Amino acid sequence: MSFFSFELDPALAADPVFDLHRRGKMTMSATVPLTSRDDLSLAYTPGVARVCEAIAEDESLYPDFTWTANTVAVVTDGSAVLGLGNIGPKAAMPVMEGKAVLFKQFGGVDSIPICLDTQDVEGIIAAVKAMAPSFGGINLEDISAPRCFEIERRLDAELDIPVFHDDQHGTAVVTLAALRNAAALLGRSFADLRVVISGAGAAGVAITKTLIAAGVDGANMIVCDSRGIIHGERTDLSPVKAALAATTNISGRSGGITEALIGADVLVGVSGGNIGEEALAGMAPGAIIFALANPTPEVPPAIAHKYAAIVATGRSDFPNQINNVLAFPGIFRGALDVRASTITDGMKVAAADAIASIVADDLRPDAIVPSPLDPRVGPAVAAAVAAAAIRDGVARRTPAPAPTQARQHA
Repeated sequence: MSFFSFELDPALAADPVFDLHRRGKMTMSATVPLTSRDDLSLAYTPGVARVCEAIAEDESLYPDFTWTANTVAVVTDGSAVLGLGNIGPKAAMPVMEGKAVLFKQFGGVDSIPICLDTQDVEGIIAAVKAMAPSFGGINLEDISAPRCFEIERRLDAELDIPVFHDDQHGTAVVTLAALRNAAALLGRSFADLRVVISGAGAAGVAITKTLIAAGVDGANMIVCDSRGIIHGERTDLSPVKAALAATTNISGRSGGITEALIGADVLVGVSGGNIGEEALAGMAPGAIIFALANPTPEVPPAIAHKYAAIVATGRSDFPNQINNVLAFPGIFRGALDVRASTITDGMKVAAADAIASIVADDLRPDAIVPSPLDPRVGPAVAAAVAAAAIRDGVARRTPAPAPTQARQHA
């Protein structure tokens, strides 16, 4: 079939999913009129030269007179796309487009999908740094571990705009919000929860760090990878996992997921593997199970409910969907509103608290987080993140008094 043909295989033509994605899910539009010679002279030559000269003389004017104050790059190398794996940059584009339209709908943030044809760490860092002047923030997406850790760390250190790997921190923020509300609903002390994280990739590492930053005692946390419990006596640990071993599992428990779950209050699954009933049976009564692997949760909800008082997944067709869309639009909205230079742990915790607070007065076992479609989410997260950025000393301006686009879209 010719690339320029609009004919599809009959099976695809009958699929509404392909119908929706035909020719992409987004476009670009002008924010100024271009209907007269005067319009052209202001938007382009000769008027535009005056703005260029002013920015050349004072670069602090740059975000005020370009789109960068409200525009994020959504960057991937296609190496860890959803549950599909390393499918490459072209096959990743539909996801990046989807991310961009979610940014706009739920945060009023413009974003551009960027799919890089390299999976080399240095190549990705160089490419993002080279195009960074075009954007007010960088959202890294679907880049596999452990490369994602170094890429984010280096870019965050070397750029003066927010860099946020959503697979790590978006998942961690929403997990924290859900766990705060689950603990409150069950009358548990958040700080004393015994938590097991199944999966030590991007999401598992970030969830562990975020829960500790929010007050969970790391001594009561256990992280498992594909080889079992992470502990200090293992000789096969990467530097990232060695750091986990130093801050979690202080008792030095060893074994697999079954041993890890003995007496656990919480299971957070971000591994994509299967966790059997024999392991779940060892959990404490009235447990909390977040089985977040997509599209197939580590524990089917029907099984999880046999051992847990509260169950969440990453899927929209089950209650309590822990989905990053609750976090990233508002996080970037708030960061852009105050022109934050980075996204701090305090800003992430503030985002989680804002998400949790939206449904805090109406908690139910099947409603511990708001719906992604709840119009209160984006503005609440944005306001909390902006305030945290100011407290943490990374804001370069106070929020404008005019309503943000997040509020206009609410």
